[in-house]
Amino acid sequence: MPEQLFILANTVIMAAYAAITVAIVVPVARAGQLRTNKLATATAMIFFSCSVGHGLHALMALRGAVTAADAEHAGTAMATPSMLSGVWDLFTAAVGVYYWTLRRTYGVLLSRGAIYVDPTGKQVLDEAGARERAARAAAEAHRATLATVVQHSDDAIIGLTPEGVITAWNRGAETMFGYPADEVIGRPADILADDAGGRLQRDTLARVRHGERSIGYEATRLRKDGSPIDASFRITAITDPAGAVIGISVTARDVTAAREAAERRQVITERTNQAQRMESLGKLAGGVAHDFNNLLAVIANYTDFAIDQTGDHPDVQADLLQVRAATDRAANLTRQLLTFTRGDTIQPQHVDLNTAVGEVRDILARTIGEHITLIAQPFPHPVTVHIDPGRLQQVLLNLAINARDAMPDGGTLVLEAGTTMLDGGELALQLALPAGCYARLLVSDTGHGIPPEVAAHIFEPFYTTKPHGQGTGLGLATVYGIVTEAGGGINLYSEPGIGTTFRIYLPVAVGHPEAGPGAASAPRTTPPPGRNATVLVVEDEAPLRRVIARILADGGYHPVAAASGAEALELFDEHVIDILLTDVIMPEMSGTRLAELVHETRPDLAVVYMSGYSNGLLGTTHILDDDITFLEKPFTATDLLTKVGEAWQPRREHSDREKSAR
Repeated sequence: MPEQLFILANTVIMAAYAAITVAIVVPVARAGQLRTNKLATATAMIFFSCSVGHGLHALMALRGAVTAADAEHAGTAMATPSMLSGVWDLFTAAVGVYYWTLRRTYGVLLSRGAIYVDPTGKQVLDEAGARERAARAAAEAHRATLATVVQHSDDAIIGLTPEGVITAWNRGAETMFGYPADEVIGRPADILADDAGGRLQRDTLARVRHGERSIGYEATRLRKDGSPIDASFRITAITDPAGAVIGISVTARDVTAAREAAERRQVITERTNQAQRMESLGKLAGGVAHDFNNLLAVIANYTDFAIDQTGDHPDVQADLLQVRAATDRAANLTRQLLTFTRGDTIQPQHVDLNTAVGEVRDILARTIGEHITLIAQPFPHPVTVHIDPGRLQQVLLNLAINARDAMPDGGTLVLEAGTTMLDGGELALQLALPAGCYARLLVSDTGHGIPPEVAAHIFEPFYTTKPHGQGTGLGLATVYGIVTEAGGGINLYSEPGIGTTFRIYLPVAVGHPEAGPGAASAPRTTPPPGRNATVLVVEDEAPLRRVIARILADGGYHPVAAASGAEALELFDEHVIDILLTDVIMPEMSGTRLAELVHETRPDLAVVYMSGYSNGLLGTTHILDDDITFLEKPFTATDLLTKVGEAWQPRREHSDREKSAR
């Protein structure tokens, strides 16, 4: 009976140890730790050896029971070992029960270097696991937030392989380039560029692959519909822990509007600089023209005196007529210069552009030449502007003459009147105009055109591309001055080899026309006699002062001459003055200030202003007020006597009526 219990006990213990060995080896093997988890492997070997040992014990006991011839002898021989083995087996069984109890309580830890964990360690590990799970959740939330930001960014964010194949494409890229993500992912980024842009893009990617970490540049790319887009790119390398480039991040921003705004600012800056240059030139030219007009007035009138006195010397008179003609040409140049500088005084009227175009057409038809086809296109309705009619005609004639010179072999010249709407954002206008409805004059030719480098200076005074002696460089500067003075703007469009078009925009006049362009060129009448009226002549240039006094005396007036405003006031107190004839610009006291002082005691005194450069001293601007009588330098004797007579006539008639009443 003891032998049988011994065999049974060893067999049970063997099976238990074998089960324990399996319970250890299977999870460790599934975790891939048979080689690394030495403690688990050693524990399994212990239980395996014990299992084998108990199995051997049971086998030997069974074998001894079967082969023993003498049962009593055999029982005596096995008694002691069997008792010791039984005690050991009971102890081993208790250890096994205790192991299973611990295993159910503590659990199994399959981490590197250990297999069991105690309750305190398990709590620490659980807390560490909770922290790790929280960190992973936060990282996932961060990645999700970052992905959402990237996806909804207005900038295009694109992922590429190092070779340039698109791997990521956010909504900003869809909006910017017009491609949905499923159409571009997996395709090369070259689909966004033309040939030149593609080469630049490939070179940039090669630089990133060879070590550059971040590259920025601007380039033009193509949308899905083929339209160009200006974009700013930032190319950044994506590397692994070893530093190898495993991808490329591209951030692109649409800078089309910013570039257009920069170009607009550049145009505005250039236009402002040009206006400042023109203003500086105008001040310089205006000052020169003032003195030059005084000289021309002296030359012209002394020449007229000599012509009148040399009637019996035709050869001398012919020479003097040449001098007089040269003086007129010089006066015309000065007048153009003052027109550009806005230094002269104008007399604006309501003018119909259709009438102005018709009159210029009639002039050109006789002079422009048969090799040029002239087309004048009026507007179906009157187009009224407020401008000096003579100046408007000068604008059209200057542009037409330039067009004629640009077509030496013939062509077509078009004059057209009309109206148009401006939105206020036109950059090519000189000067800029607010939004609204404007009258428009168009002068277009089919000539050789104007190169851009010439067009940039076309309105500057004395700038000309004509051969020496064939142009003064004041024609278009005069046009610019007239148009801008009238509150308008001028636009030049030209293509070399195709032709040139000037578009002139003028504010539409309010009300009905008061006069046509021909009103300023009414035929002159004979000046009225002076009847010994006393004229106070105030002129700081002595030669011109003597000329004026001589003309007035020949015209029946009694001149009293002064060289300054202060001297004029003294003479005014000493004489009974009927008319004040004064220069506008003089040292120390201007002509307008002198008139104010004499009007304090004689408010009804007739005043005639004369100047070659009034510079805005007449009225609130240099546009002539209706109640001001103005004589422009240089003038002839007839001009002078006519203006003085116009100022004196109403007061003389009033004086005659008073004498008749008495």
